[in-house]
Amino acid sequence: MSRRPRVLLADDYPDMVKAVRRLLDPDCEIVGTVPDGGLLLEEAQRLEPDVIVLDLSLPTVSGLDACRQLSQTHPAIKVIVFTASGDPDVEYQAMGAGAAAFVSKLSSLDLLTAIKRLCADSPSTT
Repeated sequence: MSRRPRVLLADDYPDMVKAVRRLLDPDCEIVGTVPDGGLLLEEAQRLEPDVIVLDLSLPTVSGLDACRQLSQTHPAIKVIVFTASGDPDVEYQAMGAGAAAFVSKLSSLDLLTAIKRLCADSPSTT
């Protein structure tokens, strides 16, 4: 990978955003953070990140609905659902909505691995 993946974070908990930013900053360019799904859709259009890391529990537009819309309007953007839920049904719904990966917040180190894997598969980040 010749450049760091451009990542947009969507979570309504500021402490979680800070923690994820600290985790990803050495390897990724954090292009923005948003606290709700409506802003996520706007910023995805404006910033055109390589990856969006989103929580499912977002105000205004749920993470699941945002994922569905993003997969239709911006298919080149890889969406990673990053949630506290480990429920297989929730994972199934997220993947069905167009998520490229599903990572539990309990396994946050897996998030960077997922980003690197998805961006290695994408010609836009090489």
